[in-house]
Amino acid sequence: MTTQPDNFGFGEDETMLRDAARKFFQDNLDAAALHGIVAGDSSPLRSSEARWGRSLWQQVVELGWTAACVPERAGGVGLPLVAALALAEEAGRAAFPSPMETTFMATAVLAACNTQAADKALERIAAGAAVALAVMDHRGSLEPTDTDVTVGPDGRLEGTASFVQEAQKCDAFLVSARGAGGIGLYWVEADVCDVRPDHIIDLTRDQASVGFGDTTAEEIAPPGSGDRALDTALPAMLSILSADMVGAGEWLLQTTAEYAQTRVQFDRPIGFFQAIKHPLVNLMIEIDDTKSLAYNAACAVDVGDEEAINLARMAKSRASDMAAFSASRAVQFHGGIGFTWEAYVHLFFKRQMMSQTLLGDGRYHRTKLADALISPAA
Repeated sequence: MTTQPDNFGFGEDETMLRDAARKFFQDNLDAAALHGIVAGDSSPLRSSEARWGRSLWQQVVELGWTAACVPERAGGVGLPLVAALALAEEAGRAAFPSPMETTFMATAVLAACNTQAADKALERIAAGAAVALAVMDHRGSLEPTDTDVTVGPDGRLEGTASFVQEAQKCDAFLVSARGAGGIGLYWVEADVCDVRPDHIIDLTRDQASVGFGDTTAEEIAPPGSGDRALDTALPAMLSILSADMVGAGEWLLQTTAEYAQTRVQFDRPIGFFQAIKHPLVNLMIEIDDTKSLAYNAACAVDVGDEEAINLARMAKSRASDMAAFSASRAVQFHGGIGFTWEAYVHLFFKRQMMSQTLLGDGRYHRTKLADALISPAA
């Protein structure tokens, strides 16, 4: 295992970036503002139209956050992955409805391609383009070879990518497609695709199936190399999502602890009782564990540790379990108001439930870890 720097390589630049992001969200997107943006319609029959703050996203682009981890050769800042985790954590704490995390993930994939076309795509991200990954099949498989999209000799795409996150918010898609020579990666502008929104519980995100019917695409990684780029980028993708879950968990913990100090039952704040105290302490421990695992995995990516994928699977496994625990405790401890539409808790509850299964839940990643770490001879 490669030796890692102290504090996961989280230095002065990363600290300043995190603090600036936290202040930005405190000033511009508290829970009440978020609820007003995404939760205006409580009907279960509401449309699947994405509701999000485009003006806030534009401010984020102008602040240079999307360019933070783009390599300097492509016009970015060139910060390590731990900087993206700091931003993802603060975005999770605010449940920021935006394509920021999908763009970070696409950045990791493009950086792993090592092609001139990929560098040009990174330049577009550094200039403000929002990108979503269209790499899953109809079963939600993470295996690159399971894609439902094909590419012909003329470079045109056919088929459908499923479970595409933030599809209605993005300017372009990075698509995995199977050709005669294997899996390649392709850049497709969003306005030429057939985006069919899914109806999901998470109000802070959108999801869609994206159809490619004889669609012209720009080759980013040639057939036979796209699957390697996706595999290389997977640890970064898992780490980014885990950091988002840490941020959402921290919001749920803080909000529930504050409520436990003000809600009175039996002439005492409910936080006085051990049935409330102990689970909240357990949640705090789970959040801290997840945070350490996520930053450890990101640091492993930054230093080129070959164990990065196993460390990232550990982080996502722990994050998925923590997400479910944080969401359920918050709703339960808010009592009769916890499940109501007017309580802001439901926004973070739903985001955590969505995040729990995105890119594989805890059981999936523990199975993968067992396959990797336990010798068949044992």
